[in-house]
Amino acid sequence: MTAIERARTVSVVGAGTMGQGIAQVALMAGHPVFLFDVDAERTTAAVAAVRGRVERLVEKGRLDKADAEEALGRLHPAHDLRDLSASALVVEAIIEQLPVKQQLFRSLEEIVAADCLLASNTSSLSVTAIAGGLKHPGRFVGMHFFNPAPLLPLVEVVSGFATDADAATRAYDTALAWGKGPVRCADTPGFLVNRIARPFYAEAFAVYEEQAADPATIDAVLRESGGFRMGPFELTDLIGQDVNEAVSRSVFEAFFQSPKFVPSLPQRRLVESGRLGRKAGHGWFPYGEGAAKPAPHTAAAQAAPAQITVAGDFGPASEVIVMLQETDGIEVKKVSADGAYIGLPSGGQLSLVDGNTSVEYSDVVYFDLALDYRAATRIALSASDDVSEETLREATGLFQALGKDVSVIGDVPGMIVGRTVAMLIDLALDAVAKGVASPQDIDTAMRLGVNYPRGPLEWGRDLTGDWSFDLLTALHARCPTGRYAPSLAHYRQGYAEQEPTT
Repeated sequence: MTAIERARTVSVVGAGTMGQGIAQVALMAGHPVFLFDVDAERTTAAVAAVRGRVERLVEKGRLDKADAEEALGRLHPAHDLRDLSASALVVEAIIEQLPVKQQLFRSLEEIVAADCLLASNTSSLSVTAIAGGLKHPGRFVGMHFFNPAPLLPLVEVVSGFATDADAATRAYDTALAWGKGPVRCADTPGFLVNRIARPFYAEAFAVYEEQAADPATIDAVLRESGGFRMGPFELTDLIGQDVNEAVSRSVFEAFFQSPKFVPSLPQRRLVESGRLGRKAGHGWFPYGEGAAKPAPHTAAAQAAPAQITVAGDFGPASEVIVMLQETDGIEVKKVSADGAYIGLPSGGQLSLVDGNTSVEYSDVVYFDLALDYRAATRIALSASDDVSEETLREATGLFQALGKDVSVIGDVPGMIVGRTVAMLIDLALDAVAKGVASPQDIDTAMRLGVNYPRGPLEWGRDLTGDWSFDLLTALHARCPTGRYAPSLAHYRQGYAEQEPTT
């Protein structure tokens, strides 16, 4: 490993929450640490804040008192940039304004030694652009920590156009030595997490904008069926609607207004109204004393049909058929027919989400994708207005017999989990094809950075065949804006996995 030696100094410029967190990480890894801010009072307050957090670790029994005292003896305030001259690494965590960052690093370049690694914690600016004015841009790298830095393991190590391979490796190995889970990526808008995660928010907001379901129901489906830790509405309320929307707009503009990254108009209106989330007392949901979060739509109890027929291969939902066969009181008869569907006594059919809409067929109800159908506690059903009430009752009762809550949503192609996961897979495949990062680093970034239950590429492999490609192809036919057109990488994979024709 080429990690920076523990005896060497690490300096952090920027005394905000992120700067304090990075300083704490380096301090606990054994380095002497200097913390600097242009505002001397902020520097003093930040050092005191880091000291306080270390002391609380002792109070909670997570750190030995002697080790804490030794660590705090290595923490120093810096009141001039020249105090950072002995640094082996300087990490910047200041305001996200390109000219300000460029000027800082031009000044640092005149102060630190030739072997000092320079790094920016930027989350939205080009690493290449920040280093553009440096005499020696090869030693400049992005080290994007996630907040709170002492707790979250992911660090995106970003190589700019001029970054030397040795500098990127040194930054990667240093983050690894600090106990982090670093990933490598090229300098692309949003890097890995902020680029690939956009559909998690955008597709949920689109379903809401299409009046197919309310925020509480969409969140519940993504949590209880998709396996995500939080739903996108509650998560953006936590992040701050202004912050999340700014990232979405930044990525959209950086990709030359690609339809893949179109921001949400309802979220824009939320920001314009000042409903920024928890910090404002209201976002998608109300907060504060006495505020009650809306409950998701859950269908009333219905009787399960005594007999069903099953045709075809359900692919990623095959476990549903096994579960139905194991359920007392339901007779499952397999039949030979075109397509894959569950035949109901009413004459209607129940099918796995495939990017089509219910209105295109006669009496068809769709059910959504799940991460794990046995573990899922909620399943979404989608039906058009002309689906018979009896068919919808039977479909609802069938999943209730499996112990699931059922949410009935509007007739939108791709539903909720299905379209979200397919789009995540598409953006991940596109990033690999364009050399942004390795498949392993992409999956690691999405698991560690945003707590996804699976990496998108791992999920894509588990879905069998070309399921996600087919769903997006169908979605694109119904929404031909380019947003859902499979990427070239997805297109190639989809056709590679089809049976050859003669």
